[in-house]
Amino acid sequence: MTRSTAGPAPAAPLPSPKERRRLREARALSEEQVAAAVGVTPATVRAWETGRTDPRGRRRAAYVRLIGCAGHRPAPSPSVEATGSSTMSPTEPGTGPSADAIAPDAPTRDADALTLTRDPDPEALTLTRDPDADAPATSAPEGHEPAAPVPQPRAGLTAEEAYDALYTLTAPGLTRQMHLLTGRRKLSREAVEHAFRTAWQRWPEVARDRDPAGWVRAMAYEYAMSPWHRLRRTHRRADAPPRDPARRALFEALLGLPPSYRRTLLLHDAVGLGLPETAAETEASTPAAASRLLNARAALAERLPELAGSVDPGGRSTVLQERLGALALAEEVPEPPPATAVRAGSERVAGLWTRAALCFGVLLVSTTAFTLHTAPTRYEQPLAPAARVGGVPPLGGPQKLTPQDLKLQKSLRGQLTHGPERLVPRIP
Repeated sequence: MTRSTAGPAPAAPLPSPKERRRLREARALSEEQVAAAVGVTPATVRAWETGRTDPRGRRRAAYVRLIGCAGHRPAPSPSVEATGSSTMSPTEPGTGPSADAIAPDAPTRDADALTLTRDPDPEALTLTRDPDADAPATSAPEGHEPAAPVPQPRAGLTAEEAYDALYTLTAPGLTRQMHLLTGRRKLSREAVEHAFRTAWQRWPEVARDRDPAGWVRAMAYEYAMSPWHRLRRTHRRADAPPRDPARRALFEALLGLPPSYRRTLLLHDAVGLGLPETAAETEASTPAAASRLLNARAALAERLPELAGSVDPGGRSTVLQERLGALALAEEVPEPPPATAVRAGSERVAGLWTRAALCFGVLLVSTTAFTLHTAPTRYEQPLAPAARVGGVPPLGGPQKLTPQDLKLQKSLRGQLTHGPERLVPRIP
């Protein structure tokens, strides 16, 4: 019997979790259908599409063939050197007026090729379609454009330069999105700073992500929507609404929506994500995201007459996109701090947590050593608890004197000195 010297077959390449879900929904397959075809439970398929686990072996190959990603090529990831800095190639000149725009190394999606450019307004970012890109392979939902992820910086830049480029392009617009989401300017800036500090601490992971801006946006949205901010005095109440009546009505109607509806509406109609991408970023199913979107639009249409007159969902989405964009640009939001300050703050916080962890470890080791040093080295059997002994006769002897006996004894002792003389018997 001979053993084969050939190694195991290379595993089929897998796209990112969001791309897996997009490919499955593009083929109109449900989680139950994929689970039945691969031989797993729907919960396992959901775990594959959220990134908690990955398929292996035969199930991996069957899953790849089923969702149609056999020809998928993962996005190029920057190489990280031993010194901790990742190298990325310089970017191509953008199609817009600004030359520091990040151009993708390759289309991040087979179905769509987008180029990120900067608007003449330095704080407004726009996404323009590359005219030379191929036609989309899958049709987008009716009335909506395909999702437009921010392209990943190419190799040739250091980690600091790539981080600064991502921060410069996304931080101003993301701050305005946070203001529409929360209605609080200080919280908006705080959420953006927290997201970018976390991104710098986990930069190797963020740099290899297919959509770094989406990674940061999801982190900022989660922080801004945390219910713990209600316990802070500075964030209990929203800031003053705009003075313009139309913008004021839109702003108050937007803040009147539930947080999940507000987030879904902003991602779909303001940011421009597709319905599957919106559902994946909000960690909801596509029907749930569609239901939230329709309910949010209906709630806004009740308070805004220009939306109530538009029956077509596509026209309503266009009106909302224009109104939300104008509202975001018209509001005064605090400018985000420089990227160097955010990186320095992230490193300082990481250093504090590291020192705290080291101090806790030293304290734990010291406590353990002290306990081992002072603990007894042999086992000492504990004393048995006291118990009443029965069946033993009472002790003999004179009984205890009663009060009458004590009184008689006292009187007799007092009469010895004052009574008659003692009679002494004579012995003949």
